[in-house]
Amino acid sequence: MEKTVIQDFYRDEIAVCYGCGKSNEHGLRIRTEWDGTEGTFRYTPEPYHTAFPGLVYGGLIACLIDCHSIGTAVAAAYDAEGRAPGSSPEILFVTGSLNVRYIAPTPIGVELLLRSRVRKMHPKKAVVACEVTADGKTCAEGEVVAVRAFFG
Repeated sequence: MEKTVIQDFYRDEIAVCYGCGKSNEHGLRIRTEWDGTEGTFRYTPEPYHTAFPGLVYGGLIACLIDCHSIGTAVAAAYDAEGRAPGSSPEILFVTGSLNVRYIAPTPIGVELLLRSRVRKMHPKKAVVACEVTADGKTCAEGEVVAVRAFFG
């Protein structure tokens, strides 16, 4: 199945999030690829994302998990409603809660792979689990409760 980058369907005027907003020139521009079952995203931390020499700042990892999981929730919600991404009415989520468990130090300069799946989907919220790996080793796991948002 062809993967869809869900953030490509966000309207420019609302796509301003530091993590995933394509309209935020200073942001991370997280791009969640959705294959109908799983969201994936790859990101390589830069030296300025450091916590200690050679290790990634935990706040960056939390941000990656948060925005990637929200993107996964959006993509899965369109699928659950049998609609194409970006079709009206627009589906958006905000973070209701974010829980991150740091499992191992995350190295700087190594490509991170984020994989996320929806555990529960409800009309007004989704629960998404996310795993962050570096060189095949799990560095962090997260769970996001994504709450459906309605913007005019």
